[in-house]
Amino acid sequence: MSRVAVVTGAARGIGAATVDRLVGSGWQVVAVDACADDPALDYALATPGDLRAVGERHGDHVHILTGDVRRRPDMDAAVDAALVKFGRLDAAVAGAGVVFGGPPLWETADAQWNVQFDVNVNGVRHLAAAAVPVLLDAPVPRQGRVVAVASAAGMLGLRRLSGYSASKHAVIGLMKALAADLAGTGITANAVCPGSTRTPILDASAAVYDLSSPEEFAHQQLVERLLEPDEPAAMIAWLCGLESSGVTGAALPVDGGLTTS
Repeated sequence: MSRVAVVTGAARGIGAATVDRLVGSGWQVVAVDACADDPALDYALATPGDLRAVGERHGDHVHILTGDVRRRPDMDAAVDAALVKFGRLDAAVAGAGVVFGGPPLWETADAQWNVQFDVNVNGVRHLAAAAVPVLLDAPVPRQGRVVAVASAAGMLGLRRLSGYSASKHAVIGLMKALAADLAGTGITANAVCPGSTRTPILDASAAVYDLSSPEEFAHQQLVERLLEPDEPAAMIAWLCGLESSGVTGAALPVDGGLTTS
């Protein structure tokens, strides 16, 4: 029987690439995205059309669902959809994330600070809170997985990105604590920390620094290029699989060497 995952932030970027990876490995996926802009952010978020495109390229292997990670009932609905549509749940991937930057910490408005913590941190918490009880209901030996997309920013202090950096540090701490709470259950919890990856969030980050192109971030990474979304997605998909059973409580960089020094 195919393994089943819920993936948030699934309409584009690393989330969509994760859906592609999982389906390519035989998974069935509930792909969730809010598909709506937020007035606190100065860039466009994914659209309903983006999410439909993910579903259309995978047919019956993917069930798309509009849902906001800031709302616990929406995450409950995503987990319920996995059980109803596919009969089980094996992994929860918290891929939804937003960024805002520009002002230093002391000039960052509450609205911009709060939206990053609401989506980036509370969104992970809401998905985990909805998914873990179902994962725990699986028969022993359990093989459930919880994976969150953090960031290299969760390992660094980045100028003019205080809210984003702080929220991604919090994601790493949350996953380490969740792994400890799950000790001995057979369920693992890990964070993946992408570096500069060719996604809309990187476009928004380039605007923070008045860069002419996101390509200017490439020199910060030892690979001397931007990453493609499929590269962190490959790590996420591996962490969802059975081969990763010995890894939990980890923050794994897929950052092209950005955090090496």
